[in-house]
Amino acid sequence: MTNFPGAGEIKIHFAHSAYRLGERFALRRPDVAHFQTWSPEDTRARIEEGDVLVASGFWNNDLLADAAKLKFIQVCAVGHDQFDKQAIADVNIRLCNSAGVNANAVSDHAFALLLGLTRQVHVARSNQQNAFWRPMISDLSKREDELPGKTMLIYGVGQIGGRIARLAKAFGMTVLGVRRDVSKAVEGIDELHPTDAFLSLVPRADVVVLSCPLTDETRGLMSEQAFAAMQSTAYLINVARGGCVDQDALINALDAEQIAGAGIDVTEPEPLPSDSRLWTFENVILTPHSGGETRSYEDNVVDILIDNLERLWRGEQELRHAIV
Repeated sequence: MTNFPGAGEIKIHFAHSAYRLGERFALRRPDVAHFQTWSPEDTRARIEEGDVLVASGFWNNDLLADAAKLKFIQVCAVGHDQFDKQAIADVNIRLCNSAGVNANAVSDHAFALLLGLTRQVHVARSNQQNAFWRPMISDLSKREDELPGKTMLIYGVGQIGGRIARLAKAFGMTVLGVRRDVSKAVEGIDELHPTDAFLSLVPRADVVVLSCPLTDETRGLMSEQAFAAMQSTAYLINVARGGCVDQDALINALDAEQIAGAGIDVTEPEPLPSDSRLWTFENVILTPHSGGETRSYEDNVVDILIDNLERLWRGEQELRHAIV
């Protein structure tokens, strides 16, 4: 990119309601001017000041009209559906996402949800709060379960899904993977299948894990038909996007005991309305889209940002995780 301002001239605008991006950046590059806005309103008011914007949820495409100085956008997340790629390209702004920034966190979270369900940690927590010591159980179907020997089906085996697969192998599971490109083997995947094979694989799975982006192809992926194909002892784990699951179909499947339970980190809409029945199921563990949040998140984003800034300062065209 030509005319990209140097380290002594550039001003970076961090925009997020919670992530302390500016603070963590200052520890690494105190010589580079920057500021942070904490609300959509403040972001809009100061959008004209930055040469670089680091943001995700605060982005609105009509901000482009007031962002005359803007030359580079670093999305501080993996998802970038809210960005109008063509409009951004038309005004010669580069756009990169932060792919892989939360791969460890989200894959850990997927397994936390699965282990919570199979070891009934959520039930034990409720019992603890009620000072109830649960007796031993004769009914095998109501006991905790073990993962070795079980089969996991993962839709989306990128960085997150690939690490989930490796964790599953460490637990002694058989792993089936689904992705668009099946030309290369993926570590930890015993069988790799194309996306159109998903429904035919569902009946084989003890656990179905979604770790894919939300696209036209994946919207409503877990449909009434998919839930009907699941084993009654199988679990759904969704660390992808809420729209990948037909929420009404999920609720109906839970009501009908078509599945054993679900671990859900993402819903549609978010926040989940207080009157949603998903809150009420004992065999559902629900977390507030927190799977990617760890104490290392900001530093992981800053790593990618600094790498891309240094490439731009060297006049390189190839950026890390480039979208536009």
